[in-house]
Amino acid sequence: MDKNTIIGFALIAAVLFGFTWFNQPSKDELEQQRIQDSINTVTKQKAAEQRKIAEIQRKADALKAAQEDSTALFFGAMQGSAQEVVLQNEKLALTFTTKGAVVEKVVVKNFEDNDGHKDVTLFDKQTQKLAFTLAAKETNISTADLNFTPVKKTANSVTFQAQAAEGKYITISYTLGSDYMLHCSVSATGMAGLFAPNTQTMDINWQETCKQQEKGFSFENRYSTLTYHYTDGGTDYLSETSEATDETVDEDIDWVAFKNQFFSAVMIAKDGYGKDVRLTSVPQQKGSGFLKFYEAKLKTFFDPTGAKPTEMEFYFGPNDFRLLQSVESQSTFGKDLELERLVYLGWPLFRYINRWFTLYVFDFLRSMAIPMGIILILITLLLKAITYPMVKKSYMSSAKMRVLRPKLDEATKQYDKPEDALQKQQAMMQLYSEYGVSPLSGCLPMLIQMPIWIAMFNFVPNAIQLRRESFLWIDDLSTYDPIIEWGKDLWLIGDHISLTCILFCGANLLYSWFTMQQQKDQMVGQQAEQMKMMRWMMMLMPLMFFFMFNDYSAGLNFYYFISLFFSAAIMWVLRKTTNDEKLLAILEAKREENKKNPNKKMSGLAARLQAMQQQQQELQRKRDELARKNARLRGE
Repeated sequence: MDKNTIIGFALIAAVLFGFTWFNQPSKDELEQQRIQDSINTVTKQKAAEQRKIAEIQRKADALKAAQEDSTALFFGAMQGSAQEVVLQNEKLALTFTTKGAVVEKVVVKNFEDNDGHKDVTLFDKQTQKLAFTLAAKETNISTADLNFTPVKKTANSVTFQAQAAEGKYITISYTLGSDYMLHCSVSATGMAGLFAPNTQTMDINWQETCKQQEKGFSFENRYSTLTYHYTDGGTDYLSETSEATDETVDEDIDWVAFKNQFFSAVMIAKDGYGKDVRLTSVPQQKGSGFLKFYEAKLKTFFDPTGAKPTEMEFYFGPNDFRLLQSVESQSTFGKDLELERLVYLGWPLFRYINRWFTLYVFDFLRSMAIPMGIILILITLLLKAITYPMVKKSYMSSAKMRVLRPKLDEATKQYDKPEDALQKQQAMMQLYSEYGVSPLSGCLPMLIQMPIWIAMFNFVPNAIQLRRESFLWIDDLSTYDPIIEWGKDLWLIGDHISLTCILFCGANLLYSWFTMQQQKDQMVGQQAEQMKMMRWMMMLMPLMFFFMFNDYSAGLNFYYFISLFFSAAIMWVLRKTTNDEKLLAILEAKREENKKNPNKKMSGLAARLQAMQQQQQELQRKRDELARKNARLRGE
């Protein structure tokens, strides 16, 4: 870059700077510009506010016009303010609102809530909505928009009416039973001409944000489900664990229940809800005070002529199996509602055990006014007594294999190579057959106990009788019993440590140790090596159970603790009272007897083992024969 170019750029910069300085506004001009900008900003804000007000007014006018058009006949019923009407008995207190003529609050008496109040509020007007919608010729009529008048009230009943015009009105009547059942009827009078000739249904929209009633949010949430009953029998429910469930039911149903662990609100239709039912369940966040948001969109029978009312019944109360059976008899619909299915007793096999055994034992012990913790211990002892013969048989089978282990080692010591595994197995089965011992007989009796464990897993968490029942250090058998809490969820463990869960896992560890000792004494060869890995797995299982059961109910953990403790004690006693020398002498005598009767037909597992051995020998013989033929062919 030469000197002339540099001078040229400098002159251009000077001219631009001078022009900018010369044309800059004065202080007065700057002040005037600022004022003008402020005015413009205020003007724009006012214009925006006016547009917003105009839009709101337009929407309000449109809404008012729509309301006047859609409820012209019920214009008077839309005026006034809502009032409350209360019906109650010894079990329930129901608050009705004239706005919509529905129950807006339910209090279940004599059941303490999570805050220590003596009664449980199932829902209130902030957490529950119910509306009936009638599809007229011109528009829809929603009872939620109408302010009903209580025209008749007694100690246990109330009748609401929404007047449209002279001789035209909607009537909703309620009658409260002696405990938890509420009867309802909906009818229209003088309004047949407002509806299409083929109108035969009424839409129902029911919503509830299910309140947390127990201390353990996660545990209660696990047993809170939107449940429904098929008209042809049987129940189903929406997933209790999915983030959100929206399901259409294509089969006829006759009731829907908004259920939490121990209480339910059930709506039953005399003529059912037909098909195309829309059900929704959305889990709520821990700490919100709520478990799930439920919604049911239903259709049921409606007669516009008023000749036949729409009849429904509501159940608001505890999930008590026997109570639900008795309450069902108060229904006027003559249906097998199976309301007791609200108490989940497990899959068919486990439900059968709970339905025809556990419940009867539980009811009998309760009738004797025994504390619930003692009842759990007595049920455990009864089950142990019933299963003791199977447990003893299983143990004695293992004991026989234990005392025969030296002979098994001697009979199979020549088969120490991997390729000799089949011969080794055959030799073991031959020895078992000679002594009349079945290695499988120790497994089946133990498996028979598993359904009982699973049945109790379903029974205890759903037994409302354990709710708020204390035992020893446990304040409430229906929820966890923390020895320490820290108020913040940690991964896997949650926000507490439950003492009964620790006891359960400790008893499980003790029982696993006894089991492994018993199995170790009867293992031969590679089985003994494989047992070392199994030993670690068995020891880790109680740790896994701790993370799984830490937020489960103290009653369930206590039952498992007692059950495993007695199982370990029974195994210890059997081990101490079994004389290995006498048992071996008995087996030797059995072997000699079998030798004297070589044609004696075996039965049971021993016969199957012998048949398996013969099949293996025949298979090996054919393999050897085939190998010899192949060798001859190759030689030729």
